[in-house]
Amino acid sequence: MGDDTWKDLFPGAFSKAFFFPSFNVRDLDTVDDGILEHLYPTMDSGEWDVLIAHFLGVDHCGHKHGPHHPEMAKKLSQMDQVIQGLVEHLENDTLLVVAGDHGMTTNGDHGGDSELEVSAALFLYSPTALFPSTPPEEPEVIPQVSLVPTLALLLGLPIPFGNIGEVMAEVFSGGEDSQPLSSALAQASALHLNAQQVSRFLHTYSAATENLQAKKLHQLQKLFSKASADYQWLLQRPKGAEATLPTVIAELQQFLRGARAMCIESWARFSLVRMAGGAALLAAACFICLMASQWAISPGFPFCPLLLIPVAWGLVGATVYAVLLGTIELKLDLVLLGAVAAVSSFLPFLWKAWAGWGSKRPLATLFPIPGPVLLFLLIRLAVFFSDSFVVAEARATPFLLGSFILLLVVQLHWEGQLLPPKLLPMPRLATSATANSPRHNGAYALRLGVGLLLCTRLAGLFHRCPEETPVCHSSPWLSPLASMVGGRAKNLWYGACVAALVALLAAVRLWLHRYGNLKSPEPPMLFVRWGLPLMALGTAAYWALASGADEVTPRLRALVSGASVVLPRAVVGLAASGLALLLWKPVTVLVKAGAGAPRTRTVLTPFSGPPTSQADLDYVVPQIYRHMQEEFRGRLERTKSQGPLTVAAYQLGSVYSAAVVTALTLLAFPLLLLHAERISLVFLLLFVQSFLLLHLLAAGIPITTSGPFTVPWQAVSAWALMATQTFYSTGHQPVFPAIHWHAAFVGFPEGHGSCTWLPALLVGANTFASHLLFAGVSSPEAVGCPLLLLWPFLCESQGLRKRQQSPGNEAEARVRPEEEEEPLMEMRLRDAPHHFYAALLQLGLKYLFILGVQILACALAASILRRHLMVWKVFAPKFIFEAVGFIVSSVGLLLGIALVMRVDGAVSSWFRQLFLAQQR
Repeated sequence: MGDDTWKDLFPGAFSKAFFFPSFNVRDLDTVDDGILEHLYPTMDSGEWDVLIAHFLGVDHCGHKHGPHHPEMAKKLSQMDQVIQGLVEHLENDTLLVVAGDHGMTTNGDHGGDSELEVSAALFLYSPTALFPSTPPEEPEVIPQVSLVPTLALLLGLPIPFGNIGEVMAEVFSGGEDSQPLSSALAQASALHLNAQQVSRFLHTYSAATENLQAKKLHQLQKLFSKASADYQWLLQRPKGAEATLPTVIAELQQFLRGARAMCIESWARFSLVRMAGGAALLAAACFICLMASQWAISPGFPFCPLLLIPVAWGLVGATVYAVLLGTIELKLDLVLLGAVAAVSSFLPFLWKAWAGWGSKRPLATLFPIPGPVLLFLLIRLAVFFSDSFVVAEARATPFLLGSFILLLVVQLHWEGQLLPPKLLPMPRLATSATANSPRHNGAYALRLGVGLLLCTRLAGLFHRCPEETPVCHSSPWLSPLASMVGGRAKNLWYGACVAALVALLAAVRLWLHRYGNLKSPEPPMLFVRWGLPLMALGTAAYWALASGADEVTPRLRALVSGASVVLPRAVVGLAASGLALLLWKPVTVLVKAGAGAPRTRTVLTPFSGPPTSQADLDYVVPQIYRHMQEEFRGRLERTKSQGPLTVAAYQLGSVYSAAVVTALTLLAFPLLLLHAERISLVFLLLFVQSFLLLHLLAAGIPITTSGPFTVPWQAVSAWALMATQTFYSTGHQPVFPAIHWHAAFVGFPEGHGSCTWLPALLVGANTFASHLLFAGVSSPEAVGCPLLLLWPFLCESQGLRKRQQSPGNEAEARVRPEEEEEPLMEMRLRDAPHHFYAALLQLGLKYLFILGVQILACALAASILRRHLMVWKVFAPKFIFEAVGFIVSSVGLLLGIALVMRVDGAVSSWFRQLFLAQQR
């Protein structure tokens, strides 16, 4: 009775069962109350041999509230009463076993191998004495003993076949009235049964596989044969057993411990060939990204033959390999098939690249990363080879990020990108082919740097301590508001979270309003004006319900439960609708006719209501046609008298960035719901931090239309460091115990039934939210990564405004007012679309290079340190998180670039329609 996991593990194994849903960690009472309803009647009936009652209230309370919450005291008191009641109902021939399947960290979680997690209580009680009341004078701690065989023998059950643990022999020494000889014989008997079971397992396992070392297996078999023969001799001659019993017990224990050590050593084997092959493929992929990122912006770069043909060769190689395996009837290994495809693709690429392109360029151009950036990158990669630095990565990353920010400011000043305000030149943006002159002064860049450092420090307050640092205390702000005890403090924090939500919404709307995109009548901007406030309202309402669900009166409980289901789903539905509208109409501009153009006369006769009959249509449609004729006739007359027709299109200078920022905001709200309420403060900080970093990076990126656009490596590396900080600042760690399982129940408080992919998707979205927005553990911002290319063009208007407001430029502005034009900003990209596409490709390749070298370093660390004590605790989980993060970040990167390309296609279509209208 209790946890329904038993039903899935042992279907049909119980004569009677009362199972209850166990996956909802927010429910503290359903399982426990269901057990208590059937526990005592079942015991009193006597119709049972083994009765299992699996309570979950304490476990769920730890996950939901932590070990120090008042709710935990209530559940522990309830368990005390349960144990007391069981003791009173026990018969003399009954054994009570109270055991915990795991421990609990100071945060209430489990799943790791820390002392708090792997230490669990074991309490055995029987009305009849089981153990001697007087302990031995020198108690001995028996290492490597196991609970499984001990409980099996105590309950009169056979030891499970796959168990290789050692029985607790002293448990079978008898009561306090037992004789020493009979106690020793009981221990030897328990150990012999245990050794027989392990010997059968080793024999069966060695016959099925060749993993076990033959020499050690033969030695253990000889040892068991000798110990078993000695035990049989003792049973036949009990009078001389006192001197031989300790030797037999020692032999049996030596066999059990040797078998366990041999299995552990054999099962921890590694395929060095596959490790080397995987590392070589990763290194080759990184090398391809580095080379192609340099060649992509070169004129005449052969995209199709250099990129598509190697892919075709890869498919051919994989097909040939699969056919050969099928011919010789060997099993197809998907890993090797992928490796063959990669090698078949890489070799033709390298050959064509070097023969047709690389031989024409100096070898030094293949490694364009600047020295300081290369140094930072090497330090970043070296961290993955030290368990101490991996554990302390959450503290080391802000230090590296702060150092890199200061380096950027110094480098900008050193290269002359920052000048005093009086020396700032005023280029003619309308006629200049380049705009490489400094756009900011030193004080401005210094303010940006200070703001970045402050945001970095504040975001570091939301940290979660790894279990390897017991002296560290995790931030209490990472826990949900429902775990707080004080009502006033909870209300204050709720107000702060709602304020952060409103500030985030207001910042996005003000940004769109500043560049004019919010004035657009297109559906995405209408959704931003009306849909985003509804999403913020739904998020705030859900937080209010989640934080006070335990305090709701029974009369309102059903209403609150229903709202907890509807509100998150409504927010997700609104976000999906907004993204669909953005993809449908991504160009958010406002179009007006040219200044001074006369208005055309309206020829439509007033008509009330929609047409309801064919006669109405026959009346309305000709009038619409006559109106169109009048409109085009007026345009033609103006064209003849005044020259070409002029149309004013506003907000074109930020059309790309507006789409990306809107998409990021729409993604942020559903991801906020999957986190604790106070993480909204972190999201606000990180959005501000991204804004400041983009402005700082834009100061050092030249704007040009005469040559290719490039995003320097400094920008990519700084963004990557900030991205890593994002993962840790949202309360995550690259270990499994730190996964936020509560995200699986957002919008599904009653659980998911038999569905497993949906909770996995929700938990994955919570864990890797930073990979989509800020690309946490392993990469820079994924969906928003094109902003690194777009932001310098966007800041052009700010630089012009600052120069126009400078005291030294007033006279020049009065002399040449006719030369002042609106800055082109992102429309400069339309002047050279081939450079724009090459820059997007180069940006994506640089991101993939950063992703690749980080996962390569993690793979090498896990491979080289495979025998390290911390490989399964630190290096292997880090590699797994990096690998999954690489996949999520790569998908987000492609989605971000695809969004920009969708906007570019829509802009091109808009210009074509405008051109056709002019021709008509």
